[in-house]
Amino acid sequence: MSATSPETFGTIRPARSALPLLRRLLALDAAVTATNAVAYLALSGLLGRLLGVDDGLLLGAGAFLLLYGAGVGLLASRPVPPAPWVRVVVEGNLLWALAGAAVLVLGVLEPSAAGWVWIPLQAAVVAALAVAQHLALRAVLRGPGRS
Repeated sequence: MSATSPETFGTIRPARSALPLLRRLLALDAAVTATNAVAYLALSGLLGRLLGVDDGLLLGAGAFLLLYGAGVGLLASRPVPPAPWVRVVVEGNLLWALAGAAVLVLGVLEPSAAGWVWIPLQAAVVAALAVAQHLALRAVLRGPGRS
């Protein structure tokens, strides 16, 4: 059998490749979250003016994100992250994305033009990360030989 034969080309071993992918997605989530947290904490005044958002809100979000990012980072460092905690991260990310959209749709915030770009953009990135994490977790739980 050659490396390009249909049998080899079509074989997928999800558990072997999905666990490292899941851990990388969690690590990426932790890094992006921590970066946002530090920016919101260190530059709340500047970012508040740029985005048209209260700097107190950014300070609160930054503090929350710092703790959340640390928790996700701890989860990513585990050889096999516990599925229930990965689900908490996925659901937390989806809630964050929905909240970002909701504050705009409901008029809770009145951001600047930059804010109107940043808030939906970060919500879309967080939602995409949540979907990718969910799919990787499903593949890990499915394991090899299961459909």
